[in-house]
Amino acid sequence: MAFRLALDPGEKFAINGAVIINGDRHTVLMVENQAAVLRDSDVIREDEARTPATRLYFVCMLSYLDADAADTHYPRFSEHMDAFMAVVENPRVRLVCAQVSLAMMNREYYRALSGCRELMEYETLILGEIDVDRRLQNRA
Repeated sequence: MAFRLALDPGEKFAINGAVIINGDRHTVLMVENQAAVLRDSDVIREDEARTPATRLYFVCMLSYLDADAADTHYPRFSEHMDAFMAVVENPRVRLVCAQVSLAMMNREYYRALSGCRELMEYETLILGEIDVDRRLQNRA
């Protein structure tokens, strides 16, 4: 089954690590075979990976875009996951962490990326609550 990718004019995307920019028209591409495809909006640069969950996402993304080099990224992934799980107590989030780890071990990198997106949402929620708590404390 082909993967359908609808692109806006000028939209960037990556296929197997190669960055491609769509021309000046709306385009629909069909990818017929197995390929690592990410829209520019799903790509983060290393300097943008500033939080534990985004660091996990970044390493999973590298593995997804270049599966041949994934083994070289796994130690970093493991280090970031250990650090993340050391501070997480929520059972649902810990389950997602376990699912991401299993996906990485099984070389299911896109599945790992999906799990990392969930972790990033959780992290945003928690960091937002911490920020609100700090603001309230500063007012008191």
